[in-house]
Amino acid sequence: MDFETRAIHVGQEPDPATGAVTTPIYQTSTYAQEAVGVHKGYDYARVANPTRTALEECLASLENAVFGHAFSSGLGAATTIMHLVNPGERLVCVNDVYGGMYRMFSEVYEPKGYFFDYVTPDEVSTNLAAHLDERTRMVWIESPTNPLLNVVDIRAAAAAAHAAGALLVVDNTFATPYLQRPLELGADLVMHSTTKYLGGHSDVLGGALVGRDETHPLFAKVRAAQAIGGAVPSPFECWLTHRGIRTLPWRVRAQTDNAKRVAEFLEAHRKVEAVHYPGLRSHHAYDVAKRQMSAPGAMLSFQIRGGRDAAVGVSNRLKLIIRATSLGGTESLIEHRQSVEGPDTLAPENLLRMSVGLEHPDDIVDDLDQALR
Repeated sequence: MDFETRAIHVGQEPDPATGAVTTPIYQTSTYAQEAVGVHKGYDYARVANPTRTALEECLASLENAVFGHAFSSGLGAATTIMHLVNPGERLVCVNDVYGGMYRMFSEVYEPKGYFFDYVTPDEVSTNLAAHLDERTRMVWIESPTNPLLNVVDIRAAAAAAHAAGALLVVDNTFATPYLQRPLELGADLVMHSTTKYLGGHSDVLGGALVGRDETHPLFAKVRAAQAIGGAVPSPFECWLTHRGIRTLPWRVRAQTDNAKRVAEFLEAHRKVEAVHYPGLRSHHAYDVAKRQMSAPGAMLSFQIRGGRDAAVGVSNRLKLIIRATSLGGTESLIEHRQSVEGPDTLAPENLLRMSVGLEHPDDIVDDLDQALR
């Protein structure tokens, strides 16, 4: 089946008890046993829930994988991945990484004896082997990155990581499985904040981990860490996320079209210093993006001439585009990233990050135009 069909049907078989077309919300914490140790595949909701199972089957299908695991948030999924690394081992991470990940690495795991090295996206793509040693357990990348929309060559990163005996984890939140499937490029695990494009309506928190197959040694470790760690979503959150996935291809296609229009407008504007968008030929990794993504996506960032105050001023003058922290919903969102992340971020002081929504592109561009004036 094609992607659009799988997004609608995988995990959404009619309910055998009632014929309901939509997977029911199994709002229960425990399940009756027919006899001691005999049940219908479910015994306690932290371990498994039918609504969650339906979502996990769909998540795996979208990445052309066999197993998927749902979590209560993207950082809940990331914390579970960190159970695969031990104190004293190294993790090499792209330096333009989501601030929440950096804070988790630096404030939670570094004090416990984990070692982290941060490498530029270009170095990860072209010279990763030079940064790996026998203690390196994992390589962690985003592509495109948050917030500078750098693109990492996933296939090259996978080859270097595996040659050093390390795992490659790819945060695929910005691209979504509709535009990019890192497992097919050699990644070992793919992570998503399902809060973003997969949920798609700014109304649910969630995360996901997806892996290649059930024979991979990671499968049992991730499943055990999910059940024991307990960072699992509720049945209602699973239901909302699964509902959002059904329209994912159409939303992302339209949002990408809008983002291309916005990026071209901004690139031509005299008050814009730089536009970071993988769909522009001026992007330094345009060719890599074309090779590993089917389209450049709906996230972009841009820098305003005049520094921090000018950027904040543009944001404050917007009338349609909402000032908010998040991305991937139907509405266009914008934020001054340095104000969110603090002074340690790589985001320049004049940078605004934008999640382009589903509004008419003329209305989005008109709002930016009046704010820039």
